[in-house]
Amino acid sequence: MPLDDFREELIATAAALAAPGTGLLAADESTGTIGKRFDAIGLENSETNRRAYRTLLATAAGLSEFISGVILYEETLFQTSSAEAGGAPIVDLFQQQGIVPGIKVDQGVEPLAGGVAGESWCTGLKGLGERAARYYARGARFAKWRAVLQINGNGAPSELAVRENAWGLARYARTVQEHGLVPIVEPEILMDGDHDITTTASVQEWVLRTTYEALAINGVFLEGSLLKPSMTCPGAECPQQANAEEVGEFTVRTLSRTVPAAVPAILFLSGGLSEEDASLCLNAINQAAGGSAPWHLGF
Repeated sequence: MPLDDFREELIATAAALAAPGTGLLAADESTGTIGKRFDAIGLENSETNRRAYRTLLATAAGLSEFISGVILYEETLFQTSSAEAGGAPIVDLFQQQGIVPGIKVDQGVEPLAGGVAGESWCTGLKGLGERAARYYARGARFAKWRAVLQINGNGAPSELAVRENAWGLARYARTVQEHGLVPIVEPEILMDGDHDITTTASVQEWVLRTTYEALAINGVFLEGSLLKPSMTCPGAECPQQANAEEVGEFTVRTLSRTVPAAVPAILFLSGGLSEEDASLCLNAINQAAGGSAPWHLGF
């Protein structure tokens, strides 16, 4: 179906995800990643235990008071709940709470040929349309695709990496919109490095400008999309770390210069910050915006 057939639904989904005071729950751990978490508590990484864990998330009382959408791994989207929850599809349990289900659709990163050492590009465009249609039929209404960029003294990010990842995000966003899914555009800039906050801000502006240029060329419907950026922080090894207020001011300045007002919400990733520090910075971002930002600023 063409994108025009989904415009109103995409707007409604994006608005639901941008509900004030809420954010997204990332529950899209791969089988390997969730295995590491289970190892920490001595639990076998079996399908039965993954089902029980994800059922517990989906039935947590009051979850929808703070969570507007949940990003799921493909296994979870098609998984039924444990017997104690009646064996209903897990996706239905989230929907019953008023939480919008989403799905991780990228297939991971690979080394970028021609780029600076360590740079990557995100895979998963092949067959994406068919997968998106299947996910929509199962109940997913938004999608996630994570591009990864880095700042270092060896020339990263390169022009090639910025353009390649921007174009991949744009192709993904247009493709899933044509199948009814709101795309989360996620150009993550890693915190690794000793660069200062002004360097981060400069690179972020470049990355976001390039990304939204690519989105425009591909005809992405901005009102039916979301942005998931890193906060504007100095590198983790920078000797002069910024406080939450500085992060808030730099982040709002960066976004104001680059993100169109048509985008309904900007939902931040913690990007290496602790939960407490990320919460303090998000609070400072909203204070710096002063209630006048054109987008919902959430987590």
